[in-house]
Amino acid sequence: MEYRRYLLPLILLMLLAILQYRLWFESGGIFDIFNLKKQLTAEQVQNDKFKKRNQRLLLQIENLQKNQDAVEMRARQDLGMIKKDETFYQVIK
Repeated sequence: MEYRRYLLPLILLMLLAILQYRLWFESGGIFDIFNLKKQLTAEQVQNDKFKKRNQRLLLQIENLQKNQDAVEMRARQDLGMIKKDETFYQVIK
């Protein structure tokens, strides 16, 4: 009879322990949420870098579309193009 007095609190304590374990450690628990928040922050930083890079590229595209001299300069530097009747000299060190 004496053990029945402690049985209900013991069962409730075990149930609380199980629920706490699930809350903290199982999938979708608090630790998962903290890890996802860290991952989200890292992804946002990466996205900001990509946005800045995309803005620079869009400015370059706009410059190339509006400025023929920029196109010529880019073709000379990146592709080694020369105009008709020009002579190309390459200096090797």
